[in-house]
Amino acid sequence: MTGARLPQGLLSVHALPADHHDGPWDHILVPDGIKERLLSQALLRLRHGRALRNLPGMPHGLMVLAGPPGTGKTTLARGLAQTAARALAPAGATTYIEIDPHAFPSEMLGQSQRNITTLFTDTLPEFAARRPHTVVLIDEVEAFAVRRSAASFGSNPVDVHRATDAVLAGIDLLAGSHPRTVVLATTNFPEAVDEAFLSRADLVLNLDLPDEATIAAILRRTLAELAGMWEGVRPLVCDDGLHRKLAVRCAGWDGRRIRKLVLAALAQRREVALDPNLLEAADLLTAAEAG
Repeated sequence: MTGARLPQGLLSVHALPADHHDGPWDHILVPDGIKERLLSQALLRLRHGRALRNLPGMPHGLMVLAGPPGTGKTTLARGLAQTAARALAPAGATTYIEIDPHAFPSEMLGQSQRNITTLFTDTLPEFAARRPHTVVLIDEVEAFAVRRSAASFGSNPVDVHRATDAVLAGIDLLAGSHPRTVVLATTNFPEAVDEAFLSRADLVLNLDLPDEATIAAILRRTLAELAGMWEGVRPLVCDDGLHRKLAVRCAGWDGRRIRKLVLAALAQRREVALDPNLLEAADLLTAAEAG
């Protein structure tokens, strides 16, 4: 479900698992152990949330993915929702909700607070009651839970404080009333997220830019996908020496930029653009040098 029919602040609502949501979890490449840690944390909350809420230091079901743009935070979060839903499917479906944090700021004093309160006390509980499990994604959460100690942003600082207070109260309320709910939050700027919000997280995972081994793996995967359409690219998929050389030249690049390198290589020469089967190692190296 998407579009104007949704309550304010919701970008989309889906029932998972769904075949058209497959892909992101398998396609994104991150260091070993990260996916397993995320999935285990989500499954623990979604499966045993009711029991866990009786423990001291109640878990909030909040997981924060932090890191520079292009490190795959949003893709990883979306893939996690689908993968967790598949694992839990025998116990029932999962509601997956994406929130637009930029929909809540308002120039009217107190309006942001009221909108966020409505989200957590009415909208999310209503959707969470429909199925046994719920996963909520808040992308760019720094626009939603603003660090109050630095709230000056040219808007009304009192309203910023009240809005963040409403987010914190809402997270607490949702954790207690719907314990089989996981909230995934991503941020490019963890230093801009309120400290109390981060302290409620059951897991804060910092994602770094790809290292050379991961860069080489991303290039290999991208070339393999290209070879599925143009068989002439196949030799480049197996050229580990080329992948290592490109990885050195692409140090410091994010995953999105690395994948686009292959597209840039296809456009280096007119004949390759017309027939990608003609792609050569030199085209990739030239594209990497050009940045």
